[in-house]
Amino acid sequence: MRLPHYALACLLLLAVPLDAAAGDLYAAINRLRAGGGNCAAMENLPPLKPQAALERVARDLSRGGDLKQSGEQNGYRAARSRTLSVTGDGVDARAEEILARPGYCPQLQDAGLTEVGIYLDQRQLWIVIAAPFAPAVSLSAQAAGQRVLDLVNRARATPRSCGNQAFKAARPVRWNDTLASTSRLHAEDMARHNYFSHSGRDGSDPAQRVERAGYRYRFTGENIAAGTQMQAEDAVAGWIKSPGHCANLMNPAYTEMGVAFAINAASQMGIYWAQAFGTPR
Repeated sequence: MRLPHYALACLLLLAVPLDAAAGDLYAAINRLRAGGGNCAAMENLPPLKPQAALERVARDLSRGGDLKQSGEQNGYRAARSRTLSVTGDGVDARAEEILARPGYCPQLQDAGLTEVGIYLDQRQLWIVIAAPFAPAVSLSAQAAGQRVLDLVNRARATPRSCGNQAFKAARPVRWNDTLASTSRLHAEDMARHNYFSHSGRDGSDPAQRVERAGYRYRFTGENIAAGTQMQAEDAVAGWIKSPGHCANLMNPAYTEMGVAFAINAASQMGIYWAQAFGTPR
């Protein structure tokens, strides 16, 4: 059906105030985030950055969509996210007033979230706040390796049980560059090709990989970690909780180790760690 010219004009006039209201609402949200209105700020938070992909996610939610599915379809991968929604007649005119209520303030002031998208019409408001998936290790490769070595030796200095297996305190292990290089290659391969396994894509096992690197061993073993275990402390804590990895870490037969990490934000896990233990011949 062809709309008369005056009807088209009315539709355009209706769209302009809503778009303007959405734009003003971004500023209002950041005022509340900074402690404006009834939202007392506990710390100095940076403003939320408007993100077009999150606007599309908010629009999809207004139409009954799923948060995770919409994020994937719109090319936005979140490490964390939260949604706020308000429905009712004239919500577009009262949005800032509503968000200033105490119940919404803590959500707008979540320090771990950095980006925002809004969908607004006359009867509903949807806000999606998120932190983009951006895996990172806070230390350099060298510093992270030293940190893991220190944590491993601290753990080895204390008797512990790894599952049903009891271990006495063990002597510290020393750093080995060849084992570190082997670990780096495996971590990089897992990150680049988006898999997580002690088996390499070529079918190699940990012993074959250290031997290939020129390390002549009497004993060898491997630990791996990924995903939420982003920092050195996370990786070692995860290994201690896992009976098999813990047994490697506490094994008194090992005298050397090397460790490395690799990052690929496009992969499923984001950060991958590999640690090789050994005792040379």
